[in-house]
Amino acid sequence: MNSQSAAGTEAADGTRAQRVLIVTAVAAEREAVLRGLRGSSRFDVIAAGAGPAAAAAGTAAALAAGSYGCVVSAGIGGGFPGRAPVGSLVVASEMLEAALGAETPEGFRSAAELGFGSVSVPAPGGTVQALAAALAAAGLTVSTGPVLTVSTATGTAGTAAALAARHPEAAAEAMEGHGVAVAAHALGIAALELRAISNAVGPRDRAAWKINEALDALTAAAAILLEVL
Repeated sequence: MNSQSAAGTEAADGTRAQRVLIVTAVAAEREAVLRGLRGSSRFDVIAAGAGPAAAAAGTAAALAAGSYGCVVSAGIGGGFPGRAPVGSLVVASEMLEAALGAETPEGFRSAAELGFGSVSVPAPGGTVQALAAALAAAGLTVSTGPVLTVSTATGTAGTAAALAARHPEAAAEAMEGHGVAVAAHALGIAALELRAISNAVGPRDRAAWKINEALDALTAAAAILLEVL
């Protein structure tokens, strides 16, 4: 972990000194975050591209070019029914790569189970709870739990059931969090993931997605980041 805490440090004038990098996938997410940040100079927001590889590469490049105390993967995502309803927010307790592994006669085995290293990066627990509490205090619906990183968004009931069985505590799925977290972790920097839920994890029904509502929730959540990070 970086010597600065994820909750930030204070400069001589009492203001927070920590710089924060926020990594989104696409421009619409970046713009939603920027609206919430209201021009704060402590935050840099990039759109690194979709998927864990683009997210990791974009995060690593940004970290190499600047000095940051915390990195946040932020955007919209799918919520697991019963855990994160559409329109709500999820603060990840861990960023977990759900698809890295192998199919075996006994079923899917993660890379960790195969002995190839960890597939999870934990978020700093104190900051997760502080952020979730601040979001709730602002009247926003929020949950915490693992956020799964997938390269193929779930689109069938069968895949959703398999993911839920393997990760019963999972709150949401998205496509970038673990990539962002791995890049940050390699440099000893704290990583968080914040997702606004646009759709339920399950059968793909694009007409039912609430993307604009999720982006509005992301804007509201970004404003709370100003208070917590």
